[in-house]
Amino acid sequence: MRELAYAPYSRFLVGAALRDASGQVFAGCNVENASYGATICAERSAILAMVAAGQRTITSIAVFTDADTLAMPCGVCRQVISEFQHDARLVVANPRQHRVLDFAEIFPEPFVLDR
Repeated sequence: MRELAYAPYSRFLVGAALRDASGQVFAGCNVENASYGATICAERSAILAMVAAGQRTITSIAVFTDADTLAMPCGVCRQVISEFQHDARLVVANPRQHRVLDFAEIFPEPFVLDR
């Protein structure tokens, strides 16, 4: 998925894949825009595909870049992931290394709207 990213401004290509509670895998890539606020990250791209398929629960999510250091999800992605995850595993990787964490380790106190 990283190779399919559209990143003409930053040249920072990111791919993501997630597994939902039914075992289906959904993939996404970052898509930049000249209006930077309209850019969508790979993680949210994969989540949108999952939601469009009628699914709502992430059990694991992986983020892959070619950066020298591991690229953690941004703050906006962390909040969006938190909306759909329940004890999800997070894998961040590049061609040289990877790290596996519980999502709660990187986002222990998400914003939650009382419904």
